[in-house]
Amino acid sequence: MSYTSTIFVRTQKQHVKAQDRTEALQQMSDEDLMEQFQAGTVEAFNILVDRYSERLTHYLYGFLGDMKRCEDLLQETFLRVYRNRHSYQRIAKFSTWLYTIAGNLARSEYRKRKRRRMYSIQSVNRDDEEYEMEIPDESFSPDRYAESTIQDQYIQNALKQIPESFREVVILRDVQQLAYEEIAQITGLPMGTVKSRINRGRTKLQSLLKDVYQVQQS
Repeated sequence: MSYTSTIFVRTQKQHVKAQDRTEALQQMSDEDLMEQFQAGTVEAFNILVDRYSERLTHYLYGFLGDMKRCEDLLQETFLRVYRNRHSYQRIAKFSTWLYTIAGNLARSEYRKRKRRRMYSIQSVNRDDEEYEMEIPDESFSPDRYAESTIQDQYIQNALKQIPESFREVVILRDVQQLAYEEIAQITGLPMGTVKSRINRGRTKLQSLLKDVYQVQQS
């Protein structure tokens, strides 16, 4: 066998081994992938990013209604996973840990965006003194929800009208399909509060949708 043929065969074997390793990683659980990542296998991290990018995009968009900012927070979430990988312990599900990071970022952004912005507008009071007026910024609509997440327009409109505390847990449960225990860990709420808010959120949604469909039928 020539030197060139030897190199070709060796390269092919390496390629096959790399494929086998990738397939083996893809079959692993999230928690196993994190262990691999903590041991230095960056490919395991890339697989986790692929697994959760779309779901986290829907989750973050439910808070912000701003796709560009949502993409920024998605990148920040995975950046924190990358930087803090050694702080993860297998006693917790990886998805719980991941959603906690994303949820903290989203809630922080939500609070920041809800604050009124100050606009320097020169106005005059009755004493002819100039002062600055506070005008609320109404351009931000944090509770819009992507059509790709919930297709029915009436459900989207109803989601806009329920309080944030109900909307978050309903999205985690009914859209993200997370278990009650996981939602409790992500939100930091007691189990009873989680179940109560989900039930109350669903009741409010049902009431709103009932009214909508009654209007449609009339």
